[in-house]
Amino acid sequence: MALAPNFIPPLLLLSLLIVSIPLTSSQSDANTTNPPPSDSDLCNGVFVSYTHTKGSKIPPNDTTNQPYRFESVITVLNHGRDELKSWRVFVKFAHREFLVSASNAVLSDGSSLPVSVENGTVFAGYPSSDLKSAIQTAGDVTQMQARVELVGTQFGVAPPNVPLPKNITLAIDGWKCPKATQKGKNVLQVCCTPDPDYDNTEIIDNEFLPRQDGDLTIMYDVVRSYSSNYMAQVTMENHNPLGRLDNWKLSFDWMRDEFIYTMKGAYPSIVDSSDCVDGPQAKYFQDLDFSNVLSCARRPTIIDLPPTKYNDSTFGLIPFCCRNGTILPRSMDPSKSSSVFQMQVYKMPPDLNISALSPPQNWRINGTLNPDYKCGPPVRVSPSQFADPSGLPSNRTTFASWQVVCNITQPKDASPRCCVSFSAYFNDSIVPCKTCACGCSSNKAARACSTTAPSLLLPQQALLVPFDNRTELTEAWAYLKHRPVPNPMPCGDNCGVSINWHLATDYRGGWTARVTVFNWGETDFVDWFTAIQMKNAALGFEKAYSFNASTLGINGENNTIFMEGLPGLNYLVAERDGENPLKNPRIPGKKQSVISFTKKLTPGINVPGGDGFPSKVFFNGEECSLPTILPVRSSQHRRHISAFLLALPVLALLILRV
Repeated sequence: MALAPNFIPPLLLLSLLIVSIPLTSSQSDANTTNPPPSDSDLCNGVFVSYTHTKGSKIPPNDTTNQPYRFESVITVLNHGRDELKSWRVFVKFAHREFLVSASNAVLSDGSSLPVSVENGTVFAGYPSSDLKSAIQTAGDVTQMQARVELVGTQFGVAPPNVPLPKNITLAIDGWKCPKATQKGKNVLQVCCTPDPDYDNTEIIDNEFLPRQDGDLTIMYDVVRSYSSNYMAQVTMENHNPLGRLDNWKLSFDWMRDEFIYTMKGAYPSIVDSSDCVDGPQAKYFQDLDFSNVLSCARRPTIIDLPPTKYNDSTFGLIPFCCRNGTILPRSMDPSKSSSVFQMQVYKMPPDLNISALSPPQNWRINGTLNPDYKCGPPVRVSPSQFADPSGLPSNRTTFASWQVVCNITQPKDASPRCCVSFSAYFNDSIVPCKTCACGCSSNKAARACSTTAPSLLLPQQALLVPFDNRTELTEAWAYLKHRPVPNPMPCGDNCGVSINWHLATDYRGGWTARVTVFNWGETDFVDWFTAIQMKNAALGFEKAYSFNASTLGINGENNTIFMEGLPGLNYLVAERDGENPLKNPRIPGKKQSVISFTKKLTPGINVPGGDGFPSKVFFNGEECSLPTILPVRSSQHRRHISAFLLALPVLALLILRV
């Protein structure tokens, strides 16, 4: 039978139907081109980026030094396997930036905003300092990422140009970061990966970061906690063999409207509750008597109490408190190397529960004639343990503990606060402290002296005379030695403390020196010390006859001689009036000792040629300014003319002038 012209075989019809069925969604997606992964997605570590978002010109108009507002965002994204503890990022700014605000972060050096960051700065996370991993959060970016919005001022880069920093990097041990790369015009980014050679098991296996070493550490321990307030114990410990603090002053910033209600072992330098009365604190705590509140300042300054308050039931009875702010090196007295106080802190909403605890930020500590310290941010560490107050043989842990690490630093353009003069048995002139060794007034109109002229050599007796009374002696000595006298005369050293190092003898088996410490200031120094660093001769040190002295190892080198007053002689008094104030100059406080050395352990040293003079000198932890020249052998020494005989013409000349 013949087929009809329009008849389609069933098998062929089925084939056509199958071909006409559309592809499934999975097949369609497989054929779709996916966008390329972002740079952050390709980073198996911590991705850090700096994005400039906006810039504009601001007053004043200055064609040579025009300021501009900048706005930018730092992003820290944890794409690693483990939680990132206490993240810190270094930004090397390059356009004299002045930072006005930063969200979700603080500056790790303890500086308060606004502040200049032209040399770069380290940002630390606050209030959240830890970043979870994607594994811990199922990829929740809000827990994996920190976003810091910056607003500040930069100079010289006008829009549409972009003032990007020179570099950004993680500032955490155990991470390796290549140099950041630029993406487009306004982004600088870097991917940091774990350092395979760094042992970070202590960080990963514990809930808290390990405690760090530093010149000075501060522990902020919450020892009691309630819903609206808590009791904190603050412990400052000195770990530097040459570091110390006198009349310490401690300051920090409250970040969440906290205020100090009571204290024991220390006290605010200013007691004032007006900021609470005028602020939200009084509105919330309506039943609290704010006349008893010690401090409502956002940045209070805390000072130590005098020893007379140690047994006071209201202010004292705290171990290691009440020493007028003195913290000594452990080598001098371990019991005086720390200072402790407690304070009751009231909190504000929304932190009104027992576990809502947040330490203050931007810590800073300094003292009188002491080295400068820079303090990092508080880092959460394992709870501190204290002996059980019941006397039972057990320990109690704190509710929470944070550690602040402070290290001695030398601020840019900072002047020393002590200086050194050199003299020797073979030269009757003293090489004095340098001109303006401890700084000079910047007011040229008020100065009648030269800040650039080198200081003039002095006769021996001038050491005991204040600088303002040395002019005639100095001019007479220059005339006697046929040395020119500049006009105007060089300015003084302006140092509160000066130290004279006199090379007394040099013989075949050993040598001696005499050290004299002068206090020209108005402050008495209790438990003073000085440290002399000698590169080649310290091993030969034998003894000091009027000081308590010993060699001290620092950074693996045993080249420092540490000297302090003997028991009962540890008090360096301030400058005082002479016997007749109308005629006699003021008299400095003075301590002196001869120290002896042997050459058995240091054969071949050149004592008069430089090995017999210190390379560094410290007083109470502060490094002193040293002369740039050494005494040289004089013709008078070859003729065996004594310094005393040479002083007679000077004295006669002064008498004739009267």
